[in-house]
Parts: sequence; C-alpha cells; structure tokens
Amino acid sequence: MPELPEVEALREFLDAHLVGKEIARVLPVAISVLKTYDPPLSALDGARVTGVARHGKFLDITTDGAAGELHLVTHLARAGWLQWRDVLPSGFPKPGKGPLALRTALTEGDGFDLTEAGTTKRLAVHLVRDPSEVPGVARLGPDPLAPGFDLAAFRALLAGERRQIKGALRDQSLVAGIGNAYSDEILHAARMSPFKPTQNLTPEETAALYAAMRTTLDEAVERSHGLAAGRLKAEKKSGLRVHGRTGEACPVCGDTIREVSFADSSLQYCPTCQTGGKPLADRRMSRLLK
Repeated sequence: MPELPEVEALREFLDAHLVGKEIARVLPVAISVLKTYDPPLSALDGARVTGVARHGKFLDITTDGAAGELHLVTHLARAGWLQWRDVLPSGFPKPGKGPLALRTALTEGDGFDLTEAGTTKRLAVHLVRDPSEVPGVARLGPDPLAPGFDLAAFRALLAGERRQIKGALRDQSLVAGIGNAYSDEILHAARMSPFKPTQNLTPEETAALYAAMRTTLDEAVERSHGLAAGRLKAEKKSGLRVHGRTGEACPVCGDTIREVSFADSSLQYCPTCQTGGKPLADRRMSRLLK
C-alpha cells in the first residue's frame, strides 16, 4: 500500500508535471472507482490544474474551471498506483478486467492512469468542492511531518489511548499517513514490540517512538525525492529493513526477522531488537509470549 512517503513523492512529481496544464477529460474505467456524482467528472473538462496537495495517504489535485474550484481526491488503497504517460494512448479506454481504473487526459496529449491490481477493488476517487467533503479526509489526524507536530503534540495524542502501539500508529484518525509497512519500520527503529500497550509507554519510550517516527518517515521521503512515479515502488521496498523481509537477517543485529500473520495482513519484526529475544505468537491463536 502506498503510504505517506510514496504519496508525498507522487504529490511532488505531479506538482512538477501537472500544475498549469489543462485537463481534456477524466474517464472512469472501473465502475467501482468513482465515489461521487455531483459535480460530474465532465466538470473537469477544460479546467486547469492549480495545485497538488496530500492529506495523509490521499492525493488532492486542485483545479479551476467553468465550475469553479474543484478537487480530484484519490486514495490508492492497498494495490492502487499512478502511472504517468508522456503520450496517452489514443481513443477511449475500454472497461474490462484489466488494472486500469481511471484515466486523466491533458490537452497536450500527456496525462496519467490510475491502476489497481488484484480482484479486490478499493481504489477511490472523489470529485468535490472541498477535500473535507471526503469522509476519509475529514477524519484524519495530524500529519506526522507537519512543522507543528512536535513531541508534546505526540504525547497529547497518546494520552488516554489504551491499545497496542502498532494499531495506534496505523489509525488514520490518530496520525495520518502511516500504514502497515512504515509502522513496522518505526517500531523496529524504536526497538519496541508492536504489541506493547500505549498506556505502558514511559516518557522515554514515547520520546524514542516519536524520534523513530520522524526519522523513518523523513528518510523515506528523502529517498523518494526526485524519483519518477514508476520507480517509487522499488525504492520503497529497497529501503525497508524489516517489513516484507521475513526470514532475512536483521540489518542491525543479524537475528532472523519474523512474522505474525492476521486474517488480511501480517507484520514483521526482529526479536532481538524489539521483544527481548522472544518470538511473538501468531495472533490468530494466542497472545504475545511473555
């Protein structure tokens, strides 16, 4: 799933390639992709792109046209992606079983496709007059890379929380933009078990977690800086230390990276770095081994 660093890199890429250009048309291909109907996508015909923003994992393309200011807001979900094309194929794309979900064509002949792999279709596109009209945007917590999001703000967010820290980091209404992969990376950098209860964090552990979060996300954004959209997936994978690396050696201590599986996801961690050398039990069967 694209998370904050990848979506920020896409925002930066689109800001350089899209702003100032005129939209010829926006064509939905997958029936499930468009989540709004008023205003219609045809309201973007002839509109000019004035900016590209990010809200957590949401991309927000701002336009100005005959219908006034509109926002094309996209959430790429687990398997979605944006593919820029210097020259779009001619003609109208045909709906089918392929990955293409939506095409945005510019008057200069370039544009981008939104694609989604797999059979579970969750990629979502909204055309709204204000991004806060998108329910997922409206409920977002603060951005962890925002200038004002300091340690005191992080402590205030965690105050009163009573759940495992892995789940808290992934909760978009608590902190925006962190998903399964980067929560694994942050917890590894903080040397913290993913199942540690938030209410048990000491002030020192909270400070370490905050520092790990900022450093991990800052470094991921920096690695993605200036990359073309097509290279971002590979960059994300190459920069991960534990997530998706079950069975490999931890780059910090050399222990074997382990995995805990859930119904629709999994997490990876290093026992030596994070759980005092003790493996975590599969959460489908038992609790954390103590």
